[in-house]
Amino acid sequence: MTFVRFLMLLSLVVWVGGIIFFAFVVAPALFSVLPTRQLAGSVVTRCLGALHWIGVGCGVTFFVCSLLDGRTAMLRNGLIVGMLALTLLSQIVVGGRMQALRSNMGDIDTVSVTDARRVEFNAMHQWSTRLEVVVLLLGLVAIYDLARRMDVPRPRTESTSATAQPVAHPVSPG
Repeated sequence: MTFVRFLMLLSLVVWVGGIIFFAFVVAPALFSVLPTRQLAGSVVTRCLGALHWIGVGCGVTFFVCSLLDGRTAMLRNGLIVGMLALTLLSQIVVGGRMQALRSNMGDIDTVSVTDARRVEFNAMHQWSTRLEVVVLLLGLVAIYDLARRMDVPRPRTESTSATAQPVAHPVSPG
């Protein structure tokens, strides 16, 4: 079952690590390097979609492995179900609406910030960010819970044994 636990941990690390890398490296880099916000937004949308589907795959992998392992910890599996639901909500509902608005507006930088489409797009972007933050936090809690519950055998020595008694050494005369 060690391999199953490895897959559980790997799936969480890939998912949560991907979110961290995307949020703190990919998105900021694209918006600072690419020549237009429109182009950066298009690449971010594509990357975020891939990240979401990777997350769904990781969540399903974790859940199946959790069942195979026989350690169906309700907290951890509940966290994974929550992460999956929020990821799908972000990808399908929020992301879908943002893409529809973006295609309707064309180049977003040419649309007034008071335009109803731009206002709605900005609100959807805030929801997308909030959902991603919650998925990240749930994932960190799930990783912590998994690490806390992993059985790591430790070698027992006399000095670390709770039942170890001091050994009396005979003193040699003289």
